[in-house]
Amino acid sequence: MTDTKTRILDAALALFNRFGERNVTTNHIAGELGISPGNLYYHYRNKAAIVSALFDRYREHLLTLLTVPEGPLTWEDKMGYFEGILASMWEGRFLHRDLAHFLHQDPVLRDRYKVFVEDSLARGLGIYQRLRDSGLIEASDEELRALLVNTWVLAASWPGFTHGLNPEISGDETLDRGLLRQGIYQIICLEAPYLRGEALDHLDAMKREYRLDETALDRLFGAVGQVRSE
Repeated sequence: MTDTKTRILDAALALFNRFGERNVTTNHIAGELGISPGNLYYHYRNKAAIVSALFDRYREHLLTLLTVPEGPLTWEDKMGYFEGILASMWEGRFLHRDLAHFLHQDPVLRDRYKVFVEDSLARGLGIYQRLRDSGLIEASDEELRALLVNTWVLAASWPGFTHGLNPEISGDETLDRGLLRQGIYQIICLEAPYLRGEALDHLDAMKREYRLDETALDRLFGAVGQVRSE
């Protein structure tokens, strides 16, 4: 049986992702689990402690993903990284949507997040360098670092951007996840000028895999989408 601490985190994550952390109380979480608030507080002293534990889970998942394997990489490996990034964005979407709020209200979490970003960027640079060594990317060291930072900023901010334009998106999980896939498409477009070899050969296939249909994009961007389609 799953232990109570894990059940609390799982329930809190589902509620935070669905309704937003600021709209969920510890009483909501306890009620979802059918336990008393006192039982919840025995494991986590407050909601901030739950957020911190969920950040730890998210960090461990992403850092595990950003492991540089031995030997040359293929375009399938590249797709694997995209799928891993997508999964981490989906699981931790409440963190991305309100990241500035969390970092401003919790200085300890902010310091830990800075270390996490440094570690992630270092690992990401190693992956890009391996992709370059494998003939899948052609870029200078400066271009690789810029591409890495741009990719990080896009991935970290995309859930908040889409949710900010249309907060009701979280009520439609199919569209919500589809819009996250569109975020991967945007990353692919960032990388496109630097792709070489089989990565370039499969560029169109990668775009098709993650690009959202125009109807869904119109729902997100509203008038912007209407102007584009006229």
